[in-house]
Parts: sequence; structure tokens; C-alpha cells
Amino acid sequence: MRKIVIIGAVGGGATVAAQIRFYDKESAITVFDRDSTMSYAACGTPYAIGEAIENPKSLLMADPSSFKEKRDIQVLLKHEALEIKRSKKAVTIKNLATGETFDEPYDVLILATGGSAIIPDIDGLSSADVFVLRSYGDMEKIKQFINERKPQSCCISGAGFIGIEMAENLKELGIDVNLVHKSPHVMSILDEDMSALVKTELQANGVNVRTGVFVEKVDGTALTLSNGDTIEADFQIMSVGIKPNTELAEKAGLPIGETGGIVTNDFMQTADPSIYALGDSSENADLVTGAPKRIPLAWPAHRQAYLIARHLIGSAIPKNGLLGTSIAKVFSKTIAMTGLSETMIQESGLSYETVVHKGNSNAGYYPDHSRLTLKVHYHPETRKILGAQCFGGKGVDKRIDVIVTAMFAGLTVEDLQALELCYAPPYSSPKDPINMVGYKAVK
Repeated sequence: MRKIVIIGAVGGGATVAAQIRFYDKESAITVFDRDSTMSYAACGTPYAIGEAIENPKSLLMADPSSFKEKRDIQVLLKHEALEIKRSKKAVTIKNLATGETFDEPYDVLILATGGSAIIPDIDGLSSADVFVLRSYGDMEKIKQFINERKPQSCCISGAGFIGIEMAENLKELGIDVNLVHKSPHVMSILDEDMSALVKTELQANGVNVRTGVFVEKVDGTALTLSNGDTIEADFQIMSVGIKPNTELAEKAGLPIGETGGIVTNDFMQTADPSIYALGDSSENADLVTGAPKRIPLAWPAHRQAYLIARHLIGSAIPKNGLLGTSIAKVFSKTIAMTGLSETMIQESGLSYETVVHKGNSNAGYYPDHSRLTLKVHYHPETRKILGAQCFGGKGVDKRIDVIVTAMFAGLTVEDLQALELCYAPPYSSPKDPINMVGYKAVK
């Protein structure tokens, strides 16, 4: 009987375990995780803090007993993997509750080790109440602090997805928010003009956005910024980035790629064919350029789990490149993107042209409509779409989803004209914003 060991029991680890069991009823599957919870919806944690999700326990998708009962998968929490002994095909595990260590043999090892929040080295940071948000436990700590200490102000370092989502949810709780971002514009993966729209929406809702600066010194609740300004914050949230957890792989001699993730082949195998890696700690490839790419988001991890399961049962499906499709709620607006931004295109050395369409989400005479800005980059010769971004009210997600489908299918920007999309006044216009991009691209 084949022995499959999985390190990590959150999105990627729990999903790959379940996917393997769906196809393979015989193998013994054991999952280890150093945390005290498994298979939780990490993307929902900001909204549980802001009480948009009233019951935080609804984020818990499974527990060890249900995994054992329904799928015959053993999950051991508070167990940390210390070392991979490749020559012996075993992992050294430490029981964090008892301190006991033991070697767990494997035929197949899957690394779903995720990533850890980066905490910058800031003078005096230990004098303050500082949190990160990377786990269910982190969420519980933040909620407990807010409930017990009743803070009036917060400084969030980093205006990426977590930073922006936390800014909104803390404002919903009545907490004053300073959002400090080292780069010149928020959500640095966006084009500057689209970032400006996000910043405007944040400011319109009372978030004090400070770009091009960072926290340089901390003295309790007094924070000194790199430009010399000082602000007060009852607590801080660090969301400056994620470091992939690759220590196990590195110690085992598995190659780490230029993005910092574990190098994987078309079937998510590492350089050791008996060891797979997926999720935040794995390196993959960009669909447009083929260059190395690491996407710490939920969709890639879930897709990679399926690919590993199929490979293990001898019905392999090679992975495609990743686009990095992503979306975020910004108060009453939405920002979404896919593919390459303008900066990414320039760094890749590709030629490009751009179409920007500003219009309504649906018929302007219908009472429930909103404004959209849809921006699409494409190659001037092949006419293939390189990337897109959309900001506005309703309908942002479906426009980006259509662009994703077009890019995956290899359609040209002019092909967008011919897409026969749904139309009725509550939903779109006779010529959808997607169609308009296709028309506008014609010289």
C-alpha cells in the first residue's frame, strides 16, 4: 500500500489530500500541520474581523475527525516537519504538544507549506501591539485585541490585498486607519492610473493613505515615518509581503527558483520525483511570457492539488501557466486584474498597445448601474491580449473573467468585438464594455 505524506493542512494541503482520496481509495494518507486548525478559508479572515462574517467558525471547512470519518485521511495538527530525509524517504516530525520527535516514512511527499508574513526590522517595534494576518489564529488574536482593548486607531503597513481589505474592515468597526505603503502607489501590481482610482476610493471612505513612506521607528503608540512625520496608532498590522516557507525543501537540497518558490515541473514534481510542491511555496510559470512566476492565491493552489492527484493515479494533466487573476473589494468599489501590468510588460521587453474604455456596467437609464474603467494591454502585431485591469462598481468581476477566458483561448483583442455576451438593461448594454474594447482596438 502506498504511503502519502502531506506537509500543510490549509487550502493546498487539505485539498490535495481530498483530491487524491477521491481517485485513490487504497493509499494511506497522512497530513501534518504545525497550526491548531486546518482547512480554513483564509481569504475570509479580514471580513470576520470586520464582522461582515458574523460567525468566524464558519470559515473552518473541516477538522481532523471529519477528514478521518469521511475520507479515511489522518490529520495531525500541532505537528511540525523538521527535516526531509530523502535517502531514507522519511520526514522528521515534532509533536509540538509533547516535544516528541519521530520519523514518518513516505512513498510520496507533498509540500504544501504555504508562506509566512514578513515583519520588517523596525527600531522599537517590540514596544507596540503588532499583528499579522496569515492564519485563523492570527485572526482570533486581532479580534480578541479589538474586543478587549477597544482601540481607536490602527496603522497598516502595506497596501496590497490584505492591507486594503483590513483598512475597509477596520473602518467598518469605527477604527481610524493610517495605511502606509512604501511604493509610490497602492496595490503595486496595478498600473499607476488604476492604482490612483483605488487610492481615491480609500480616501473617500476616510482611510488616511500615505504612499512612498514606511514606518521607521516605533515607541509604543508613537510611530515615526521615513519622511519624518509622526502618527499615533493603538496597534499595527503588518501586511508588507509574504515569504514562501521553503526551509524544508532547501535543507533537503531541492532547487529554489528565482521567485523564491520551490521549482516544479509540469506535474508539480520537484527535482525529486517522489516529492511534489504546491501553493504559495511553489514556483510556476507565467502564461503570457513563460517566465518563472509565483502566485500566492487560492485558485492556483486548488488547481495544483487536482493536477498532483491526477499525476499520482497515472492520468496526468500538465499545468498551464498562471495569469495571477485577482480581485479585491474596496468599500463600494471593486478592483480586479489578470495577466501582465504595464510595468510587467515593459520589464519583459514586449511591445504593447493599450485600450481604455470608460462606461457603464449596464444600461445607463436603468437605476442600478455603475461606472467602470476597463484597461486592456495587447501585442500590436499578434493582437493577443497581454493583461487587463478593471475598476468600478457592479460587473467588474465578470469583465475580467471574460478577458481571462479570451487569453486562455488565445483570442485576439479584435475577437472581443464578436463575443455574444448577455444583454438586458439590468446586466449590460447592447455593446458590452468587453465588446467596446475590441472595437476601440481597431486602427
